[in-house]
Amino acid sequence: MNILNINKCPLCGNSQFQKVMTCTDHYATGEKFDVEQCTHCHFLFTQRAPVEAEIGRYYESPDYISHSDTHKGLMNQIYHQVRRYMLARKARLVKHSSRLNEGSLLDIGTGTGYFSHFMAEKGWKVTAIEKSPQAREFAKKHFGLDVQPSEALSLQKEASFDVVTLWHVMEHLEHLNETWEILNRILKERGVLIVAVPNPNSFDAQKYKEMWAAYDTPRHLWHFTPSTMQQFGAKHGFILAEQHPMPFDAFYVSMLTEKYKKSRHPFLKGLLTGTEAWFASQAKKERSSSIIYVFRKK
Repeated sequence: MNILNINKCPLCGNSQFQKVMTCTDHYATGEKFDVEQCTHCHFLFTQRAPVEAEIGRYYESPDYISHSDTHKGLMNQIYHQVRRYMLARKARLVKHSSRLNEGSLLDIGTGTGYFSHFMAEKGWKVTAIEKSPQAREFAKKHFGLDVQPSEALSLQKEASFDVVTLWHVMEHLEHLNETWEILNRILKERGVLIVAVPNPNSFDAQKYKEMWAAYDTPRHLWHFTPSTMQQFGAKHGFILAEQHPMPFDAFYVSMLTEKYKKSRHPFLKGLLTGTEAWFASQAKKERSSSIIYVFRKK
């Protein structure tokens, strides 16, 4: 298997790293992966993960909800309930940030297509991209969406979208700087880029450390703090305009972490930590389990 050996920080170019922790792939294989940190800009990343072309087997499970839409188990049932609420919230954020009721929207990593379908129903002209053939087939069958494969991203026309969204996708993308460059190119001058990612500075991440489910190695290659996310935007011609906490993520991630820890009562323990994390994020949104970042072009 070909391995992604990172020898230069994708954010600042520094070549000096330090190991922060070793995380276990509790989800699929039980393998261990190191999380390292740049000694200069403090960007966190998973070292020696499989390259993107060969990482497919780490997603191959009927329980990978973003691709399979499974309702199996209490955790996934909760996920579906929260998603219904979040779809409306995301739509309001798109409208607020873009100042548009309708427009052209690109959803990268659309998964099984719920958000793309929701926005299309609201009158938006939606283009959807997804790597997983299984997820694309689901979106086609259930929503009639013609979802394009990941290779289609580089083929999008210049200045063609009012809004581009990546909901928990940026952390998976191997070619990080190249993707940021494309995002700048395909957005209109007054376009909006919306990126949601897990936050390793969050209350729950600090509590669970290497067990934190949202490290999700090796599927998550990059681990963005609010500072490094802002720096990536600035590096590629964006200004960070807004940050919004995702309060429900702490509950889901904490329950999943407790399950990985083989706790006797993962739901209750996760609920308790999620509640603590929610209060922490109310006091300081930079401690939210996941954060939505809204960027505009400089």
